[in-house]
Amino acid sequence: MSANYYRRVGAARPSHLMYTAGVGALIDLPNFSVLVKGLESWSHSGLTDYVIDEPRLRTAVNRSLQLYGAAQINELRSAPWVEGADSSPKDAAAQAVGVPVTPFPQWLRCTACNLLAPIDAEAFTFVNNNPRTPHEAKFVHDCKRGKPLAVAARFTLVCITGHLDEFPYVPFVHHGNACSKAPRPLLRMKDHGGNQAANVTLECVACGEQRNIRDAMGERGRRNLPACRGRHPHLGTYEAGCAEEATLMVAGASNQWFPMTLSALALPPGKNADLAELVEERWAELQNVTSRVVFDAFAGTPVYAYLKEYDAEALIAAVQAHQDRLTGKKAEDTAGPVTPADLLSPEWAVLSSSPVPDATDDFALEEVTVPDRLKDLFADVRQVQRLREARALIGFTRLDAPDPESPEIATPVRLSRTSQNWVPASEVRGEGIFLRVREELMAEWEERMRKSPAMQAHREAFARFRTNRKSDRLHGPFDPMRGWPGERYLALHSLSHLLIRTISLECGYSSASLGERIYAGDEDNPRTGILIYTAVPDSEGTLGGLVSLAEDPHFERIVRRALRDASRCSSDPLCAERLPHEPADYLHGAACHVCLFVSETTCERGNRFLDRRFLVPLGDETDQVLTPISLRP
Repeated sequence: MSANYYRRVGAARPSHLMYTAGVGALIDLPNFSVLVKGLESWSHSGLTDYVIDEPRLRTAVNRSLQLYGAAQINELRSAPWVEGADSSPKDAAAQAVGVPVTPFPQWLRCTACNLLAPIDAEAFTFVNNNPRTPHEAKFVHDCKRGKPLAVAARFTLVCITGHLDEFPYVPFVHHGNACSKAPRPLLRMKDHGGNQAANVTLECVACGEQRNIRDAMGERGRRNLPACRGRHPHLGTYEAGCAEEATLMVAGASNQWFPMTLSALALPPGKNADLAELVEERWAELQNVTSRVVFDAFAGTPVYAYLKEYDAEALIAAVQAHQDRLTGKKAEDTAGPVTPADLLSPEWAVLSSSPVPDATDDFALEEVTVPDRLKDLFADVRQVQRLREARALIGFTRLDAPDPESPEIATPVRLSRTSQNWVPASEVRGEGIFLRVREELMAEWEERMRKSPAMQAHREAFARFRTNRKSDRLHGPFDPMRGWPGERYLALHSLSHLLIRTISLECGYSSASLGERIYAGDEDNPRTGILIYTAVPDSEGTLGGLVSLAEDPHFERIVRRALRDASRCSSDPLCAERLPHEPADYLHGAACHVCLFVSETTCERGNRFLDRRFLVPLGDETDQVLTPISLRP
């Protein structure tokens, strides 16, 4: 392959490589599409400051990787990037740094003569001569003057275990046989009806055999497709013995790649944190604290000053116990099922702690006086003046999206062929507002809602949703209520969306620039908090416009406006009367794009578990509002 293939062909933001087009995903460039290669192909040599230090997230990643039987990691790395790549296009060293990709699909079609051939057939030429315009990279076909553009043929094969392969054009056209005229014949792809796949005819140039792509579509079409070859093009491997059927898919379809990600806020070490958790999270920096001398030396430095809050002997013992578990000296300590790390509990403990923790470079929290007229609803209002959120990509799925309620529904695909000691990560800095709803108010409302017809409708809809989505590939016991978030989650989530929509009108941030974290516990672990924060990887996230809204009189005005706006919707009465009664299995009630829905990048649950009737009266018998009488619009 020519060295020209290794030139830059485009650019992507770090968050794009986490949530939209990470390892194993297709990226649509202006003139062709590429596939992001596995971690073996990524290179950070010669780079500095690419490690993202977030112990809690690293621990959570290792817990999740252990669940899937993958190797453990000790680093979170940002995408390889070097400053000056854009301003110095002739700098060969800078141009060589980046995320490696390969053209995929590797069958191309000429837009002038409809010739269809693989890249290695030498029918097409790659053009990428101007380093200042990498987006102009393209394949051309020398069939006429001007060399018309060649684009990627849009059909691929996938299977539910995450394999991705080229569509077998030549065997398909010849009904599973070889061409009688040429060993590697060229084809023509004739599109008769725009983007309608059923109107695409494939023709062999050598022997004239023809076949329509609709013969490969649907249940009947699967019988005309070969068995899955177990291909992972991002790894360059084939897994022999895949027993799943291959399915025709259009390249770029929304279900060709779903990310498996984890995110955590960077928190200061809590004074009351569990020593075992502290050591596990910060093992890289605490593993050498094996004596009182070392402890005193560490605690005397500004970076490790937080150690002064802990008993030296207890911490040293915790370090030794963790070392024993790692070396297998006490097998009983590691016995038992592996569970995912709890990322929300430590965040809740810090955000709701009293007094507030000392500020760090990554986290600063300040308490704000709750307005008198809101004290019946909120126990605390706090400004998160600085925060850092780290995000990690641990794998992906195809066809079926990973689901926290049904983790067994999708098959994870690994990011690397061999064991790597890192996974891709990104980080964003921003600000936020933390709100804690009064626990006694929430507990009383939750008790009433257990017998409410509206909440019963939501519970039954959740069971139908899980049952209807249950894959016929799953066997064994099935609990339709597994993953039910609880009554208080619906109230907190609905309140969060109301405030996000109103805040976006007041503070100047677009709603897509905001994120939410809902801290909804249960009777055994009561939590009633909402964190609304900026979650964009640029300067918009730290302009101060969000935290200022937590101050008086802005905050009271925003809350009252949000509740007032929630009492009516342009889609009423249809929206106000909506409840998911049988056979409906949608997971929202009185909520729609007009009143409660926000951007998919903003909501942590995909606009599910929402209902404004739980916050404000809508005038029907199902009203069971959380907000006190004095706050009703």
